[in-house]
Amino acid sequence: MTLSRESTPSVTPSPSADLEDVVRVGGALADTMNSVIEGKPDVVLTAITALLAEGHLLIEDVPGVGKTMLAKTLARSIDVSVRRVQFTPDLLPSDITGVSIYNQERRDFEFRPGAVFANVVVGDEINRASPKAQSALLECMEESQVTVDGHTYELPHPFMIMATQNPVEMEGTYPLPEAQRDRFMARLSMGYPTAAAEVAMLDHHGASSPIEQLRPVTDAAGISRLIHAVRTVHTSPAVRQYIVDIAAMTRTSSLIRLGASPRATLHLLRAGRSRAALAGRDHVLPDDIQAIAPIVLAHRLLLSSEAQLARREPLEIVTELVRRTRVPAAR
Repeated sequence: MTLSRESTPSVTPSPSADLEDVVRVGGALADTMNSVIEGKPDVVLTAITALLAEGHLLIEDVPGVGKTMLAKTLARSIDVSVRRVQFTPDLLPSDITGVSIYNQERRDFEFRPGAVFANVVVGDEINRASPKAQSALLECMEESQVTVDGHTYELPHPFMIMATQNPVEMEGTYPLPEAQRDRFMARLSMGYPTAAAEVAMLDHHGASSPIEQLRPVTDAAGISRLIHAVRTVHTSPAVRQYIVDIAAMTRTSSLIRLGASPRATLHLLRAGRSRAALAGRDHVLPDDIQAIAPIVLAHRLLLSSEAQLARREPLEIVTELVRRTRVPAAR
């Protein structure tokens, strides 16, 4: 995918990136994305948090609110390989992972990589494909590899899937299976813009798309160094216990039939580290976990019949459970 960009200068992290580089590059990345995504700084911060935490992002909302624009803006803000997959009912698993084709000249099979072989994969309307096609993403999302005809192929690093989906009430959609939802680190909704942001959007997007003028802030190697820096952020035993306590609350609540998995607990830890690093801290605070927990946990939960009859929302329930979980005392 050839990308043309303009405007924001590239910010290159040092050979061994530290937290100052995370703050500097993360800030430049946020500024670039906010120049296109009007009035949604929290959404932009969540996308960057997932990127540096080595997570995948699911963007769910009604059509026309900028889901695909957010995914494309993040992809174009980094000088990496980008592939876009339009999920449709006739999409085949081999279209995503790749296929082995017989080469007449060599008299042997050769592997043709699919769309998933890129640093950033934009999956548009993922829940319009059949469950069979959706399942092609399970291995690559969890293990960053693809296995075809008994051969395993590593995916590039960094690797991130940014998928958009319409609400399941929309016509022609399939609900994502629990195993796949659990592989997305976070789910967010764009929501409608404020009146001021919508007026600004008309000014900036009316004549041409500002996304075409974006220049990359950094490259794949730079993002890899930032990811390694985020891994060094300290998480105290008390904060780790706090994360486990929040997950346990989702497993024991009468409102929830299926609580957070151990994978969800790990994702919450990684997202907390990323958020702390973007704030310039070398340690995770309970505040980081509280801020990120609803969007990391809510999409993984299955509500009980009682909660469904009461029309409770998973996001609301997780927020309430986090509020009820004892916060570790400062030492």
